[in-house]
Amino acid sequence: MQSFKDGDDKTGPRNAWNKAKLIGPTPPLQPKHVWAIRTRLQLDRRIRDLALFNLAIDSKLRGCDVVSLTVDDVAPHGYALERATVRQRKTGRPVKFEITEQTRQAIDEYLEAARKRPGEFLFTGRRGKDRNLTTRQYARLVSQWIASVGLDASLFGTHSLRRTKATLIYRRTGNLRAVQLLLGHTKIESTVRYLGIEVDDALAIAEQVDV
Repeated sequence: MQSFKDGDDKTGPRNAWNKAKLIGPTPPLQPKHVWAIRTRLQLDRRIRDLALFNLAIDSKLRGCDVVSLTVDDVAPHGYALERATVRQRKTGRPVKFEITEQTRQAIDEYLEAARKRPGEFLFTGRRGKDRNLTTRQYARLVSQWIASVGLDASLFGTHSLRRTKATLIYRRTGNLRAVQLLLGHTKIESTVRYLGIEVDDALAIAEQVDV
């Protein structure tokens, strides 16, 4: 039987989620790592985790926003939308994101398996349908996914998922303004620092983009 509650609350004393982790910017995943994790989750029939992973990559949301998603945010009519809008907790500003076909399929399968209903949190654990996953639980799941494909989990984190698609878009297009909008940054300097790109390169690209 498949499970969509792996990695949830456990009894006993709790350590900080970032214990033994490097503190600072975490690298994005490479496309081959994304596909490896997807394949692993599919083989293990971890339906909830596959929907969560795919949506985290597509949405480019911060962890606190990913775990706060509700059914109405992405599937108000009972099936996943092609595009969604979420108000960010950190900035209070709305951000739009696309939901790819493979992510929509994963979400729809999860909605059916978990019998999700409008008004409920999208990703819940053993605490009940009225309680969303915590950022701690989400971080622990990300570490499990990373380790499952042979990567050093201490080098990555939830921001690795947020950075993955944004970094790939920038590398393929050089469009810094587009990435700024997708990440919901208010200042382009924040996007520069987030992507870890050279300032001169960023400014040269920004000068070519009309707003």
